[in-house]
This record gives sequence, C-alpha cells and structure tokens, in this order.
Amino acid sequence: MTTTVTGRLVGILALTCGVAVGTIYFPQAISPLVAAGLGADPDAAAGVVTATQVGYALGILLLVPLGDRLPHRPLLVTLLGLTTLALAGAGLAPDLPALVGASLLVGVTAVVAPIMGPLAAGLVPAHRRGVVSGTLLSGSIAGMLVSRAFGGMLGEALGWRAPYLIAAVFTLAMALVLLRALPDTTPTSRHSYRTLVIQPLRLLRTEPPLRRSCLNQAAAFAGFSVAWTCVAMLITGPVYRLDARAVGLLALVNAATMVCAPLAGRLVDRHGPDAVNRVTLAGMAASAAVLAFGAAGGTVGLIAVTVGLLLLDVAMQSGMVANGVRIYGIATHARSRLNTAYMTCAYVSGGAGSWLGTRLYTTLGWVGVCALIAVLAVAALIRHATCRESVGAGQDQVAADTARVSS
Repeated sequence: MTTTVTGRLVGILALTCGVAVGTIYFPQAISPLVAAGLGADPDAAAGVVTATQVGYALGILLLVPLGDRLPHRPLLVTLLGLTTLALAGAGLAPDLPALVGASLLVGVTAVVAPIMGPLAAGLVPAHRRGVVSGTLLSGSIAGMLVSRAFGGMLGEALGWRAPYLIAAVFTLAMALVLLRALPDTTPTSRHSYRTLVIQPLRLLRTEPPLRRSCLNQAAAFAGFSVAWTCVAMLITGPVYRLDARAVGLLALVNAATMVCAPLAGRLVDRHGPDAVNRVTLAGMAASAAVLAFGAAGGTVGLIAVTVGLLLLDVAMQSGMVANGVRIYGIATHARSRLNTAYMTCAYVSGGAGSWLGTRLYTTLGWVGVCALIAVLAVAALIRHATCRESVGAGQDQVAADTARVSS
C-alpha cells in the first residue's frame, strides 16, 4: 500500500505522535505536585507514572495489533477521543486511587504512535521509510520532552490538574485534524482479534531478531524510566530543594536528542543494527556513571545529572531506531503485530523500572538508582555479545517471512 504522502501529512502524523506520547510522560514531572496536592506520600504518587506506563503496555498488547485489521482513520480518531476523556477524568480526579485508575486508562488508549509507525511504513515507498520513520520518532521525542518541560511549569503555576486538562484539549484537537487529514487505508489482515493478539507472542517465540530487539530495548527503556521517574524526587528533594519547573527545564535541555533519530538511522543503514546497539548500550552504562555524581548536589551535581540524562536519552532513542529497523525487516504484512511485541516488552520493562526505581531511591538513594541503570546496561551488553543472530538493516524479507507470519 503506497500513496502520495505530502510533507504536510508527515508533519501532522509527527505532531500527533508528539501529542499522544506527551500524555505518557508529563506525569513524571508533576508527581511531587500530585503528592502535595492530594496529601499522599511521594512514593505513592509516583504510582501515577507507573500506572500510565503499565496502561500503555496493555494498550500496545491489546490495541496496536488492530492496526493490521482495521482502517487507520477511524481507529486512530477513536483512540484519541478516548484518551481525551481519560485525561479529563484524571484532571478531575478527587483522590489518588481515582487518579491512578484514570492514568491507567490514559496509557491504554494513548497508543497512537505505535500504530502510526507501521501506517507510515505502508504509505510510502521503501526508499522513504527511513526518513519518514525518523520524522515520526522525532515528533515523539519532541512530545516526550516538551510535555515534561511544560507539564512541570504548568503544574507549578496552575496546579497539578492543569497539565491533564490542557493535554485533553490538545488530544481532542488532533483527533479532529486526523479525521480530515488521514487517507483511506486498506487492512492487511483478516485475522480475528484473538489471533491478532496472540500472534505477537508467537512471533516472540519464533523470531530471534525480534527477541533480540525486544531484550535490547527493554533494558534501555527500563533504565530510561528509572532515571526520569526518580530524577523528579532527586531535584525536588533535600539534595537540591528545587521545584517542578526545574524538572521541566531539565527536560528541555535534553531537546538535543531530537536530532539523534535521523543520524542514528543513517548509522544503522551504514553499519547495521548490531553495531549501533553496541554503542547505545555502552552509552547507557556510561550515563549511569555520570548520573551517579548527581548525588553530590550543588552545581557540579546538577551538571552531572543534566549530562547523564542527555547521554541516556540519546542512547535510548538511537537504540529504538536500530531495533525498529531490525523488526520492520522481518515481515511486511505483520508490522503492527511485530511492533506490538516489541513495544509491549519495552513498556512493561519501563513500568517495572519505574516501580523498582522508586523503591531503590527510597532505600538506597540516587546512587542505588544509578547502579540499577548500570546493571541493566551491562546485562544487555553481555546478552548482545553472546547472541549473534542478524538481519539486514532495512531488508524486507517479504516472501517467506510474510507467509509464515500470516499462516
């Protein structure tokens, strides 16, 4: 399926990815405000972040496979409408349990970006897939960073409810835009819903390149979630005594990661996913060492936190590009199901990382958080070094693999 895709449409898709992804990440910047506003322990309020990420993993597992089965326009517009309602419910939540429940629903329905990737890959010819995929990823990165930055600033100025309600307005606006802008698409599968949901698990069992990508990104995303969930507690805690706006500014500094996706794509095309994965996992390990100096406090500590988060973000995003290239080369007509397996592993590990990270921070402090990031990186590097399955960068093994996956 190819069609004439204009720069305007690509821009709309990237903007939609950014808005949807932003709904997952701004809670990381305002969890201390939630704790203060609802009279809850900071550790308990961090459960809002975990619930959103766990919900996102569930949405990827249960809803993203529908991208192979349903026309994309009604599917995406419906999901954005449901996300709008969930965000409004979160912004009006009377207590922490209600907020956690609404956050879970936000995560479940906000799975627009994992559906957009396979959609874009099917709309454009093969020689443009890297450029368009990189643009969508840059949009997602922008949404991640901007939402954390302005979420913290808005929360500090207007209260923790404001980011949720403003996000609901933006999400509804994008649903209305997509209703007019998206072209008609033809589903690539006629499988039942049950089959679509089960097949990603089967693909994990039968496709070594998919397993490899999932393991690499699970480690990277867990470390990323650990750092960004706990850094708000570090910055607003007794070591620095700053407010949520500082967490937002910290996210804005890391806007430099937006340029890494296209560069990583070119490096993958030149050297293959394996080489890029080695570098990104090594970068993740190095970031843990840099971040550890943040426990010292003061100007030096704040610089270490900023540089370490930047290095960690670049490593995670570059790894996502490399692993995405690997999985999209497995089977053309099952891209949503492949992406389901891949993204589910990433976000389940992200939710687990957030949960474990907050507990480590409570017991061992920031150094314990950094140690966990280092352990994840080293374990992934060892696994990477002992597992040498390969798949050509961007090579579409259509005939045999598609027949096998669709059977």
